[in-house]
Amino acid sequence: MLYTFKSSASADVLMLGNSAKKLIAIMGKDAADSQGIVTVEQLPDAIVRLRAAIEEDRARQAELERQRTEKDDAADREAGRSGMAAPVGLAQRAWPLLDMLETAQKEAVPVTWGS
Repeated sequence: MLYTFKSSASADVLMLGNSAKKLIAIMGKDAADSQGIVTVEQLPDAIVRLRAAIEEDRARQAELERQRTEKDDAADREAGRSGMAAPVGLAQRAWPLLDMLETAQKEAVPVTWGS
């Protein structure tokens, strides 16, 4: 399922179901709802929650990458191959939505979503 986040303050943000649901829950909303709104009054809390989740994910990804690098560097050198790209993390997926929330807050307009 495709979710579209909308705000008159910025361009739409499109996101696939599981990723969108995770971010909706992080913002303190019911992820089971196929549509909803982050009101102007709720924007500051949603931004704080999303920023915290992004920072946690970045720290977790950095630690995983450090561990993976230690293991894979030796194996890759031995096999003569280059390392694989890191998976897309929550921080990368959340950034466009965070940007939308911050812009909406500056312009004092809500953010809605729907599938």
